[in-house]
Amino acid sequence: MNNRLIEKRRDLIILGLDLLAVFCSVILAYLLRFDFIIPVDHIHSVFIAAAVAVLIKIPIFYAFGLYKGMYRFTSLWDMINILKATILSSLLLITIVGFLTFFKGIPRSIFLLDFILSSLMICGIRVAVRIYFSHYLIKTLTAKSRNDIIRLLLIGAGNTGDKIIRELQERYFDQYKVVGLLDDNNNKVGGRLHGTPILANVDQIKDIKIPFDEILITAPSASGDKMRQIVNYCKSTGKRYRTVPGFSELINNEVSIETIRDVSLQDLLGRDEVLLDMNSMGKFLSGKRVLVSGAGGSIGSELVRQCLGFRPSMLILLDNNEQNLFNLEQEINETGTSINIKPILGDIRDKVIINKIFSENLPQVVLHAAAYKHVPIQELNPWYAILTNVQGTQNIVEFSNEYKVEKFILVSTDKAVHPVSIMGATKRLSERIIQSVDMTSKTQYMAVRFGNVIGSSGSVIPTLKRQIKKGGPITITHPDMTRYFMSIPESVQLILQTGAIGCGGEVFVLDMGKPIKIKDMAYDLIRLSGFEPETDIPVIYTGLRPGEKMYEELVTRDEKVKKTVHPKIMSMQNGATIQIWDDLKIDIEKLINITNTLNSNAIKQKLQEMMPEYEPLDYYPPVPNEAMNQELFEIEKSTIKGQA
Repeated sequence: MNNRLIEKRRDLIILGLDLLAVFCSVILAYLLRFDFIIPVDHIHSVFIAAAVAVLIKIPIFYAFGLYKGMYRFTSLWDMINILKATILSSLLLITIVGFLTFFKGIPRSIFLLDFILSSLMICGIRVAVRIYFSHYLIKTLTAKSRNDIIRLLLIGAGNTGDKIIRELQERYFDQYKVVGLLDDNNNKVGGRLHGTPILANVDQIKDIKIPFDEILITAPSASGDKMRQIVNYCKSTGKRYRTVPGFSELINNEVSIETIRDVSLQDLLGRDEVLLDMNSMGKFLSGKRVLVSGAGGSIGSELVRQCLGFRPSMLILLDNNEQNLFNLEQEINETGTSINIKPILGDIRDKVIINKIFSENLPQVVLHAAAYKHVPIQELNPWYAILTNVQGTQNIVEFSNEYKVEKFILVSTDKAVHPVSIMGATKRLSERIIQSVDMTSKTQYMAVRFGNVIGSSGSVIPTLKRQIKKGGPITITHPDMTRYFMSIPESVQLILQTGAIGCGGEVFVLDMGKPIKIKDMAYDLIRLSGFEPETDIPVIYTGLRPGEKMYEELVTRDEKVKKTVHPKIMSMQNGATIQIWDDLKIDIEKLINITNTLNSNAIKQKLQEMMPEYEPLDYYPPVPNEAMNQELFEIEKSTIKGQA
């Protein structure tokens, strides 16, 4: 039978039961009022009152949507809605009966009794339906073989655990069964959540006697250290374990059974909720023509996805990679969005193309994510880094000014702070460009500086995963190397938030949390893959590559940190004098001319003239690599022999 016909039949059945309930509630009210012996002179008024009650109450119930719900999912909110409908209908009944009869021959207590009885009956009908289905589900679960149902143990008896259990009971009853919960709140242990017992603390998981097949971590706000602890407890059971996404992944969605996934590295880095001012972000993007450069990249594509949620009038996707652009366009089209999407294949280094894009589309917001990001490759090919990261940025910046763009956001990096690499130097120069142009432009220019992004094209994570998949060894440059990390969704959300709060000329820095050792991250990845570092997967230290620092910084010596209205976004107050744009432009032209000679040393020398803070590394600390240690040992041994 067609689903729509089934639903219609159910609505008619509930409607019929409500008719009977309203009619009977009046009669029962009379019976209660007269101790179940209704006087003969009131018999006639009983049926008139019952008929009037039906004519008044049923249309009001319909208006309140009492016949549009999913009756087997009846909740507290449905009860409140029923109460509102019965209160209004009873008041209307009293008003009409009073106006027509002035309550002659009708005891006033009848109306109070009728209100109580009808409310109980209408609610009771829906509760009975839910109980029936719950009983049916229990019979179904009992009838099914235990092998057909996955028995889940949930870690976290909070709001997320509550939602997951309800969804499992209502929609996935024949696939999953929650057999218990664990929580670190001692006040919750021993209690129940939707009938499911809260058994113990998380660290007591190995002592749980109830059999289970899988563990589900429902703690989206757990810190990185806490998640690492939980994962270790889960591993000790030998059972599969999964988790719900963190808050940054759910900005446009809600947690559900369909969002459950395996524990990933970003879960172990911390999962603090990112608080966003959605109203200000909506004003920033809603109804605007938005240009995203580097739209096919990891950061650019996420910018596009999240911009879609704020309903811009047009999204201009600029990228020089045809396949990435095609894939992004296909992904957006599959969402069925009505937003005007305009993919453009072009290079930011080409002024003719950029001019055409701006003149034809007149973007109001520019999100500039296009850049070269791989540090060692740019050290070997500094000319392309200059032409893309500097000249390309200059092109986008100047046309934004010419075509009166409202806001321009440069995606920068922590490598721009006290740069030692070509990549860092070019991004620092890009920051100086937007600050210089902002001084005289009506366009509000700003930059957002942050560290490594998990899963981005320049991140170390994909390389480590690939090496682990091959069985190792994994290569790390130095055991003491640290980096700041955050997830792609979180970084993009904060980029958009800076655009909403920025006024122009600022360099914003995102709160990246604590720096993390690459070695520790590699060990976490190995363990998440089911192996033990050094035992199953060997680790080799290769030494720092050209342009790499041991650690990164977020603030230069000349900058002072200022708080903003957002707790995870800081603004840098520059103590140094900002160079006049005409003068900086002349320096950039000289740099481009030198770049065209393809002379690496000359390029670096010019960059140092323009930015004294740029100090190319000429020393790389040794690493305790086994091969290197052996070589040093042999040298030391021969030296001792010579002295003897």
